[in-house]
Amino acid sequence: MRGFSHLLCSLAFAAMPAWGFAQDTQFEKAFHQGTDEMRAGQLVEAVADFSKAAALKPTFAEVFLNLGIAQLQQGHLDEAVAALSKSVTLKPGLRGANLFLGIARYKKNDYADAITALKHETRIDAANADAWMWLGVAQLAAGDATDASTTLDKAAVLSPNNVDILYHRGRAHMLVSKETYEHMYQVAPESWRIHQVLAQSLVEQARYQEAANEALVAIGLRPGEPGLHEELADIYWKQNDLVKAELEFQNELKTDPESLSSMYKLAVVSIERAKPEVSVELLSEVLRKTSHSANAHYQMGRAEAQLGNTEVAIRNFTSAVSDSGESDTETLRQSYYQLAQLYRREQKNDESRAALDAFMRLKQQADAQQSQKLQDKLKRSAQMQDATQ
Repeated sequence: MRGFSHLLCSLAFAAMPAWGFAQDTQFEKAFHQGTDEMRAGQLVEAVADFSKAAALKPTFAEVFLNLGIAQLQQGHLDEAVAALSKSVTLKPGLRGANLFLGIARYKKNDYADAITALKHETRIDAANADAWMWLGVAQLAAGDATDASTTLDKAAVLSPNNVDILYHRGRAHMLVSKETYEHMYQVAPESWRIHQVLAQSLVEQARYQEAANEALVAIGLRPGEPGLHEELADIYWKQNDLVKAELEFQNELKTDPESLSSMYKLAVVSIERAKPEVSVELLSEVLRKTSHSANAHYQMGRAEAQLGNTEVAIRNFTSAVSDSGESDTETLRQSYYQLAQLYRREQKNDESRAALDAFMRLKQQADAQQSQKLQDKLKRSAQMQDATQ
């Protein structure tokens, strides 16, 4: 597993105590040599020296922990389990001992005992993200995706940018979702929900016509269900069929007159269909309920500009800029662009130039970030190819 060796080494060295033995004793020499050898990757020598130290101090838990870690790195799982179990017996509260015991048992496919050990580690060290991650991994291996998703959520809170945790967390939630839908199909194979799920799955695969067909079946079985017409409208929008999208957003608002998302989407479609007066009415209601919405102000600016209400459009684009805050978004960039055009139309050259400068600066920053992301992606792809050769 990615990061496994780093975890072993970092926790191994952190586990070494400040002991009070006299200098130059045989134990001290063996322990220090084992430590240095493990750092250097000389595992055979490290195991030999830790074994010697363990024979000299058979009640010293830390030496069995480090012995077990070295054996685990070697892939000698039975020996590692024995040494780590000894460490836990001698000092049940020793941090790291149950973690590595759990990992060793997991690698031996002994998932039940691995889970027991890892749960004990999370009680000893509740802030240890690695312990929560490995517990989630063991729970996944044992077939318990529900508990694993809860466990990995905790790990993600402790270490939100850990790629390994994010991977396992996503996998756990994906499995929970799969199991849930399979169970739903078993208990209600004719339910409209089945067709709704199929439509959503087909959308993710960009199979929009098939998705629309499933959404229509769901609506036929449950015509008054809030959300279904909006989902169908979204599909038609992706197909660029604005006439059908408009109709379905209207149907959604008949079903759920308070749906702000459908109001907003219908307003945008209305702008695209050159119906700015419809858009203004809808967006006025959206902004009445959510006044600080950069997107709604931006679309209102577009609608008012279509109607020729330049000053009102400028006020809305200015509000979109204000509501965007510090975050650089497409809405913010396009608001500056629209302001530049409208100010120029009003012969306000200084304001137009300032807005255009802001647009160009943000666009260049966004282009640079996109280029860096592409370079990073290509670099990772090349590294993965090199690793497989």
